[in-house]
Amino acid sequence: MRFSPRQSLSAADIINTYPERELASILEKYGEEWRARQIAQRIVERRPLRTTTELARVVEDAVGGVRGRIHPATKTFQALRIAVNQELESLEVALGQALNLLGSGGRIVVISFHSLEDRLVKQFLRRESQGCLCPPSTPVCTCGHTPKLRIVTKKAVRPSPAELQANPRSHSARMRVGERI
Repeated sequence: MRFSPRQSLSAADIINTYPERELASILEKYGEEWRARQIAQRIVERRPLRTTTELARVVEDAVGGVRGRIHPATKTFQALRIAVNQELESLEVALGQALNLLGSGGRIVVISFHSLEDRLVKQFLRRESQGCLCPPSTPVCTCGHTPKLRIVTKKAVRPSPAELQANPRSHSARMRVGERI
């Protein structure tokens, strides 16, 4: 699940060494898994886990088996991948760097593939399109923030029926666009 084998942290490290509470937190935060605590508890009980197949079976067992089209371990694997690769932190850094590289009238176009990424992009575009970011209770602006972007797409652009027909994997894609002012 590591994007680079040079990374020191692996999914196996998380699964086999993290305390139950921290493991549940990762599953809930990055996988948006509402059964995170019961999955984490079952993982800790069954340690050490050596393969992804073992992990998938443990998750399946923790939630009571496979019920729909999507395997119950999907969110767990997503959470582990995001945590191992620090994907959300990297996205946040990349958005800031992209904004700094844009000239006037330049556009930042981001396609996200799950709600955590999309939420982060949406919040970034909103924040950078506003003036003052001080709390409403502050009588006078002390942050000095000025808008750097104009939001081009008020809502996320989703794939058209034609795109979905040609590329079914695009179903979760969301595109947002901002323009440097």
